[in-house]
Amino acid sequence: MPENQSQQPRFVEEFMNIQGVEKIDLPDGDVGEGLQFRTSRGNFNAILHQAPDSDQAVIWVCGARGGFGGPGPGTYARLAEQFVGDGITSLRLDYRQANDVFECALDLLAGVAYLEGAGHQPVVVVGHSFGGAVVIAAGANSPHIKGVVALSPQTYGAGMAGQVAPRKLLVVHGKADTRLPFSCGQQIYDMAKEPREIVLFEGAEHRLEECRDDLESLLGQWIPDTLNAEFSLAS
Repeated sequence: MPENQSQQPRFVEEFMNIQGVEKIDLPDGDVGEGLQFRTSRGNFNAILHQAPDSDQAVIWVCGARGGFGGPGPGTYARLAEQFVGDGITSLRLDYRQANDVFECALDLLAGVAYLEGAGHQPVVVVGHSFGGAVVIAAGANSPHIKGVVALSPQTYGAGMAGQVAPRKLLVVHGKADTRLPFSCGQQIYDMAKEPREIVLFEGAEHRLEECRDDLESLLGQWIPDTLNAEFSLAS
């Protein structure tokens, strides 16, 4: 677990520095390794699911309230543990200032820098609801992100969707979402450039509980496929 991140992406260096990463206790009932990131803009917590001898990784972020829950519920934790067996490390990340897209994108980019400093190749980032905008903002600003997954995303803060390419983008939305209608996901998809994909689940609400098994099957294939694919920012 590296303490000194000497090769942070320039976007992170300009606004935030990682000053240290320390082990902390996990939330009750959770699995993985609790971490606290100390930064020049304040501290945030994360849960690391470390796959031994692996250079592939994915970062998961939640909605406007932060925390570690995510959709499903429990989809993030289940897939993180599944991916450990597949040789993929997961970092489930909380926010310093929940509901602030800029600040939360910085937290996510700090997580990317941490994984890059630990020797991981370009990562996939996954965000739900408000977090969908966070991963789009971060994805458009990091050369070390190769795939972006926006689950039930909001449009506010997602205006950089057109700049995610040539990174792969997956948008997932439930057609019965009463909090953020699926037109939000469609609008983000329409703003984006190839490579892009949209999956709309009939009868699924905002937390995607109704399609949980199908969602986890989709992510369980899309994320490893994206991590294994060739990637270059040259378009």
